[in-house]
Amino acid sequence: MVVVVTGGTGTLGRHVVAELRGDHDVRVVSRQPGPGRALADLSSGQGVREAVAGADVVVHAASDTRRFGKADEQQVQHLLSALEPGTHVVYVSIVGIDRIPFRYYRRKLACEGLITASGRPHTIVRITQFHELIAMALSSVERLPVAPLPTSFRFQPIAAADAADVVVDAVRTRPAGRAPDAGGPQVLEFGEMAKVWRDVRGRPRLAFGVPVPGRIGAALRRGENTVPANPIGRQTWQDYVRSLGSAR
Repeated sequence: MVVVVTGGTGTLGRHVVAELRGDHDVRVVSRQPGPGRALADLSSGQGVREAVAGADVVVHAASDTRRFGKADEQQVQHLLSALEPGTHVVYVSIVGIDRIPFRYYRRKLACEGLITASGRPHTIVRITQFHELIAMALSSVERLPVAPLPTSFRFQPIAAADAADVVVDAVRTRPAGRAPDAGGPQVLEFGEMAKVWRDVRGRPRLAFGVPVPGRIGAALRRGENTVPANPIGRQTWQDYVRSLGSAR
């Protein structure tokens, strides 16, 4: 089976590629040359048709996160128009994007709509936030003497490697439309997560809660970004932070 992966060098994509290689012919879409890569620019559409030629499955894990998904819809349109008939599209999305009015989430939801409306065989996999993403947020404040954090927000973090298992399962099975949402093994408030981080890393020395008004804050306090009924991940937040070691 020929599998093409966009975003194959990212936090999730590199695990997906590693799991698929050996059993399948895997091709990574990239703007930079390298072994096993197909040169293409999803935003302009240049080289995309050649990059996905002959693909049985395309995993679309790329996203314009630096600009809050500004180019995501355009990238999906270029990808869909380049695919051969019958190619199975596996789209990596986020739990709660239809319930949280965050701009980036609205753009992800619009991408889901484009894929569904295309009539192509597809599987949309919504996954909760990665441990790695939460870690980036906490590492950015760990040197502050006092860190203001939205401690009442709820998350269900999952290791990127565990999330990759969900994506790979979608690749190896028939198109499902919307796959069951998947999350990590625990639902935690951000304040609890920050305490684990501080206990292991030693920083930040003090964190205090700050209120986040509006519908986005309310949705995250309610845990609209979680899926407690389907805890797929194996690695807990505590285990992940311990694996990073101390920052002292």
